[in-house]
Amino acid sequence: MSRTLLSLSLAAVLTGGAALAEAPRVATDIAPVHSLVARVMDGVGSPELIVQRGASPHEYSLRPSEAAALQEADLVFWISPDLTPWLGDAIETLASNASVTGLLEADGTIQLEFRESALFEAHEHAESGHEEGEHEDHAESEEHEGDDDHAHEEDHVGHDDHQGHDHGEHDPHAWLSPQNAATWLNVIAGQLSAADPENAGAYFANAAAGRAEIDTLSADVGALLEPVRGGRFIVFHDAYQYFESAFELFASGAISVSDASDPSPARLAEIRKRIADEGIDCVLAEPQFNAGLVATVLDGTEAKTGVLDPLGSDLESGPALYPQLIRNLASTLAECL
Repeated sequence: MSRTLLSLSLAAVLTGGAALAEAPRVATDIAPVHSLVARVMDGVGSPELIVQRGASPHEYSLRPSEAAALQEADLVFWISPDLTPWLGDAIETLASNASVTGLLEADGTIQLEFRESALFEAHEHAESGHEEGEHEDHAESEEHEGDDDHAHEEDHVGHDDHQGHDHGEHDPHAWLSPQNAATWLNVIAGQLSAADPENAGAYFANAAAGRAEIDTLSADVGALLEPVRGGRFIVFHDAYQYFESAFELFASGAISVSDASDPSPARLAEIRKRIADEGIDCVLAEPQFNAGLVATVLDGTEAKTGVLDPLGSDLESGPALYPQLIRNLASTLAECL
């Protein structure tokens, strides 16, 4: 009996080791994407993380181990060059033989356009799932309707902040939509299965379990935020509109348009005016960036403050990071509001 159990145990260990050794080598850009890929690969293999937690994805210098991970990768999953503009060249140079998936462009992904202004209005929040033509129609209708004052406001607000910071048409912070995350689980499973058909069943089973977890997550977060819907808050940089749209809790503005640029004095003045005029409840900082800017706009107001982290920089990497990241955003907002 004991010999039989020992033999079975040894066989299980060897089988598990073989599955791990045969798994595709996978590289991912940021921790939330790494978490989703790790969820799909659970029990089969482990992806490599390129942009380490706590670092800005917009500007990053590859370490030798990260360059090696790209060079050895069979598959690469990343958001888009709008989030990591330096990574496209690195992928082309180091991972030229890998299958590369840009998740922002994956079928079924909700895409939202950049907001250029410091101040956000209710009509700026596009409905989820618009097709490209619908985005253009929406933009065109905004261009022609409403007050001249609003058009003037959009003409002059915040554009200086964009000098030297080019971006594409769509906001790349799309992982903060749980619906996108659920869509990407299937995309990831499909790409992994194409590269590793023997483990296809495991990949798709993991993706299905991950989607069920995201459904529960979305329901929990919606219930947590329900009492504070309508609360008014300012974010540090404009990274959260996918989260806002998913849970119908909309920011009133952003101190900085991007974590890759400093806000102009005019932008800071507009944020301060909105806080004073509308009695903003909460101004939110981020862990990696200039806390002094938040103190500047808070000075003389009664607004509370908290810290939002769109990347999960203080969380342990792995499958659990993504749901914890979304829960943390919701908890911070609920407490601050």
